[in-house]
Amino acid sequence: MAETYDADVIVVGSGALGSNAAYELAKAGKSVILLEAGLRIPRWKIVQNSRNSSRRSDYNRPYPDAEWAMTTESEEYLENTGSFALRPGMLKLVGGTTWHWAAATWRYLPADMKLKSTYGVGRDWPISYDDLEPWYQRAEEALGVVGSDEQDQSGQGGPAFPPRSKPYPLPPEGKTYMFQRLEARLSPLGFNFIHEPNARVTKPYDGRPACAGNNNCMPVCPIGAMYSGGFHADHAEAAGAKLLTDATAYKLEKGANGKIVAVHYRTSKGEDVRLTARYFVVAAHGLETPKLLLMSDVANSSDQVGRNLMDHTGIGMHFLADEEVWGGRGAVQQGGIFNRRDGEHRREYAAIKHAIANPVPNPEVAKRLIDQGVLGPELDRRIRDEASRWVEFSTVFEMLPHPTNRVQPHPTKRDALGIPTLTVHYDVDDYVAAARPHAEADFHTFVKGMNGQLIDISEGWQNRDHLMGSVIMGADPKDSVVDGDCRTHDHDNLFLATTGVIPASGVINPTLTGVALSIRIADTIAKEV
Repeated sequence: MAETYDADVIVVGSGALGSNAAYELAKAGKSVILLEAGLRIPRWKIVQNSRNSSRRSDYNRPYPDAEWAMTTESEEYLENTGSFALRPGMLKLVGGTTWHWAAATWRYLPADMKLKSTYGVGRDWPISYDDLEPWYQRAEEALGVVGSDEQDQSGQGGPAFPPRSKPYPLPPEGKTYMFQRLEARLSPLGFNFIHEPNARVTKPYDGRPACAGNNNCMPVCPIGAMYSGGFHADHAEAAGAKLLTDATAYKLEKGANGKIVAVHYRTSKGEDVRLTARYFVVAAHGLETPKLLLMSDVANSSDQVGRNLMDHTGIGMHFLADEEVWGGRGAVQQGGIFNRRDGEHRREYAAIKHAIANPVPNPEVAKRLIDQGVLGPELDRRIRDEASRWVEFSTVFEMLPHPTNRVQPHPTKRDALGIPTLTVHYDVDDYVAAARPHAEADFHTFVKGMNGQLIDISEGWQNRDHLMGSVIMGADPKDSVVDGDCRTHDHDNLFLATTGVIPASGVINPTLTGVALSIRIADTIAKEV
């Protein structure tokens, strides 16, 4: 008698990566169960929570941090043991962490994916840019990406690059006034300004309205113009997938012949459920995916699960320009300066991306002035003046994978469900440290070019919430967790849909690449199930 299953495929995690995989599989006629640890929360409620919050700068605040679905926001959940406190953003609800992001949707460069071969450092991907290009296009169409088809995104001032098989799905938004003024005055100094492709639609698209440019992307887009994974969780359900919320996966069960045969999840009421399937896709957060694998003792014959953890460790800078630039209008970020994204310097120090941050600056300006003792009418005058001239650069560096940078289940601490919390060890490497003086030299040139007044350059290092490497991709099963198809080396029916598979970080936000890989996973599974 033929064996029966609860589904053809079970996808763990309803964020952008898991939901896109679930949608593609459901469209292909496969039975799919999509598990989500958190709940489904309507947009209006998140917007209401944000507007009523007394801590508006805390982007996690409008989202619930339930004791049975804890996030990295809680120090009780994530314990750091290294020299740097890695505390990335994490949300647990239908749609995942893309509810609050800047919606940057870059493609990697061909050289990013062959870093070791090209520059002699780090690792190569086992696949090439050309291998992934068709799925980049599909991911951009799924997310409604707007972008320029005319720019060299390597930042070297050449023709349009990297190569594309089709134009971007939507045209770019108009340049903000601040972007225009910085570009006009700094480009003559040799800096190449590049538009940032993003999933914030410029025309009605896939049920989403066009962006109104009200600068509310963080902590939530109030109208849904900015993409979040919830859109594809809805699409997956409409295509026939079964979405189960309040379902925290805590074990993958191994069977015969190296197969995964079941996933076990626990509800907030302590109920345990076992579900079977032919194939499994783990699409949890970049920290939660390796935790689940390690708790289950699966996919770790290489001892690389949880290791090689990377973020785009960063620094920041503020200054006052000598003219009004009016930050806070339009998208929260629109692009930046990419001269050091690629080139021979990567043999010696990390690639660098200078992003122009565009939040409403009034709160930060007011806090700085109040801290200086400025009050009353003078405070009003200074806020009006300085907020109009405020410029912020948010800079990131390329990190290399190191086995010592790792995430693990906590050896003793447990959450409300009795499941281990997280422990992370993270140190910033010499490759990044060697790049910092070059970034700071650029900062001083920016200020000088705008005849500005430097406010500060951040000390130490900053989180950038771009997790990679924790379940690293590679051709050799001895030093990697998944192959070029994101299939685990140890279990041929277990795939990992996470940016944690990325083996070379570059300097661009990895979400689009994660979605492209997820759609590619769905295509592979659909052929085999």
